[in-house]
Amino acid sequence: MKNQEPSQTGDRSYSPPEEPERGSSKWGYDDERGAANMMTSEKVLESISLIKEGKTYQLGRIYEKGMPWSWELEIPVSPTSPPQGINQSTGFHERLDIANIHVGTHMDALVHVGIGDSFYNGFDRRELFTSEGVTKLGIEQVGVFLTRGILLNIPSLKGKPALEKDYEITDEDLNHALQKHNLQIRSGDVVLIHTGWGSRWRDNDSEHGYLSGEPGLGVSAAHFLVQQQIVLVGSDNWGIEVLPTKEHDAFCPVHQILLTVNGIYLLENLNTTEMIRDNVYEFAFFFAPIPIKGATGSFGNPVAVC
Repeated sequence: MKNQEPSQTGDRSYSPPEEPERGSSKWGYDDERGAANMMTSEKVLESISLIKEGKTYQLGRIYEKGMPWSWELEIPVSPTSPPQGINQSTGFHERLDIANIHVGTHMDALVHVGIGDSFYNGFDRRELFTSEGVTKLGIEQVGVFLTRGILLNIPSLKGKPALEKDYEITDEDLNHALQKHNLQIRSGDVVLIHTGWGSRWRDNDSEHGYLSGEPGLGVSAAHFLVQQQIVLVGSDNWGIEVLPTKEHDAFCPVHQILLTVNGIYLLENLNTTEMIRDNVYEFAFFFAPIPIKGATGSFGNPVAVC
């Protein structure tokens, strides 16, 4: 998610959710994992049972120069470890410069977005943030995702390969997609949303390119997913939700509903093209966030297996 101004074009008045109270998590006063607590051994076994062909899909984008946001990889021409030993072993290591962790395919930790000074489970900003990272809700608390995943192809409902930039996905759209794919969402699932916007990944045009806006989830769709008790929602766009939002004078309300209030994780900038091509809508989903202590997110390469 990138910074934007609050929407001045939204056509609906919006009532923001209340700040979470300390200890409001149903998993306890000290809970830092949120919906990840629903990834039980039963969900792991369920996901493995969905593997019939052993086919894998890498959902992560390639991290490279020229992708959205800043990413610079520098490998020296000369070896960083000169020839050593009778076997003349040489070695190289690189220097990696990134704007922040929220680039490329990445997961948002629960501390990524708050409501005022309040974050998930009522943790207060003033006790969370230090110059060396957050003291609670960091990405290292999340653990590994191995659970059932489903993919919803929203453009197919409209007979199009991709949604328009400002299209708001509603709860009705999600229900229609579930019916079309003959799927049901179960507690502890991962839900991936295909919008088709990912086809503009390397398009840098300021008016029509990837970062110019995006189709995505609206508030009604977010509330619907909360009701289904999912652990994570991901999409082939850069901010999960429709941007600019349709809620007047609001900024990223879906992030607050999912992350801050309900502890549901977000996975952004996915590549769902191959799965759509192969009509894969139910699968085992695997992702292991890099456990960077005190970080507000993690990049990585999620995998779907069917």
